[in-house]
Amino acid sequence: MRLSLNKNSLKQQRDQLAMFRRFLPSLDLKRQQLQGAWKISRDELAAAEQEIEKYQASLDRMLPLLGSSTLETQNLSALVRVKQVDIGEENVVGVHVPMVLAVEFERVPYSTLTLPFWVDQLIENLENLAKLRVRLQVQQARVERLGAAARKITQRVNLFEKVLIPTATNNIKRIRIALSDEERTAVVRSKLAKQKHH
Repeated sequence: MRLSLNKNSLKQQRDQLAMFRRFLPSLDLKRQQLQGAWKISRDELAAAEQEIEKYQASLDRMLPLLGSSTLETQNLSALVRVKQVDIGEENVVGVHVPMVLAVEFERVPYSTLTLPFWVDQLIENLENLAKLRVRLQVQQARVERLGAAARKITQRVNLFEKVLIPTATNNIKRIRIALSDEERTAVVRSKLAKQKHH
């Protein structure tokens, strides 16, 4: 769009510049908050991954017991299954992200007399590992959503800082120069007109 070099256009450009400068601090604050929330979410994801590794290691330590047992791993994992996962939503700096509300398990009744003593501990570990895996998946979704929101707001901040504000500032300069040139030309014309009359 061609820039009009007149007083109306100057007022419009000044109003736009004032509006951009008014919005930029709140946009920038939101960007900082989102990036902070995104970092926290990434840290929580890393913690969930480490916890899963730790649990996996504790289960691996039980595998020798399984190896010396006549029980099959499939039979043992069939003793517990995820019954229900409740996922809610929370608002983090204006972004709706999932959160784990509850993970319910269903245990198949078994006789403690026919199974080794460590089966209870194994089932507990399997439940904990399943909870951690659900938490990990939800945490990955949180990181993705917060990351996308942080990128989007950063683009908007950049648009204001690098495009809209500099463009409005340059337009104001151009209009001022054009208006002052017009004034000078008008003064020169009027002086010339006066000289012709004399």
